[in-house]
Amino acid sequence: MQDTQAYKEKKAFFESLITVYGRNVVLEMLQDKSIDFYKVHMAESNRQDGVVKQIQALAKKRGIEVRMHTRAQLSRISKNSRQDQGVAADIAAANYLDVDGIPAQLPESFRLLALDGIQNPQNLGMIIRSAAAGGIDGIILPKHNSAKLSPLVIKASAGTLFKIDIYHGETLAPTLERLRESGAEIYALSSHAKEDIYTLKTGGMSVFVLGNESEGVSDEVQAVCTGSVSIPMNRGVESLNVAVTAALIAFMKG
Repeated sequence: MQDTQAYKEKKAFFESLITVYGRNVVLEMLQDKSIDFYKVHMAESNRQDGVVKQIQALAKKRGIEVRMHTRAQLSRISKNSRQDQGVAADIAAANYLDVDGIPAQLPESFRLLALDGIQNPQNLGMIIRSAAAGGIDGIILPKHNSAKLSPLVIKASAGTLFKIDIYHGETLAPTLERLRESGAEIYALSSHAKEDIYTLKTGGMSVFVLGNESEGVSDEVQAVCTGSVSIPMNRGVESLNVAVTAALIAFMKG
């Protein structure tokens, strides 16, 4: 039993790690003492000067392990050999949580954003920033068919990535179905919905689903939603950027 529990805790820890890459990204994050690092990874082929030397010195000062790798090994860690610049790091993100913890990790009354197929890293970063600034308690971000939490997302979020809980799972529909069974109202954003965000009266547990930039909410996810909601448009405008939509949801009343 103890071995099983230890395995689960170890697995949960490694799943909570977010890998970032790029010399300036890693250096800037090392300078932020509020961000917890697990390890820094560097290619053995790096020249030991400039930013590389600063990263090593700062990691040593903070007591963070620096592990050296071949260029091929580092590429497998960063998963972006073109842009990693021979440097990657594992961030121990306490706010990157398994979806199985919902709703136990949330208050009795909560408002979540669920992202269904968001592909653009800049959109994802801006969504996170708006959610963190507004009245959103967490974001559900499936691993399948979604943008990854990359340096591009971190930059677009303006450093707010670690300020709001982000729940990860393989796919979105099973999580939404479980939340619906727990009593949550699941609203898909749709331009065809009769009810809009200004007239909607929500209950204690609400989840708003934002769909793919071009295709919207998928049929699979739409099938588990309890309703849909729109954003009123003027002057013949048909839709808004998904990040702008997220901002309106984050600051809506009710």
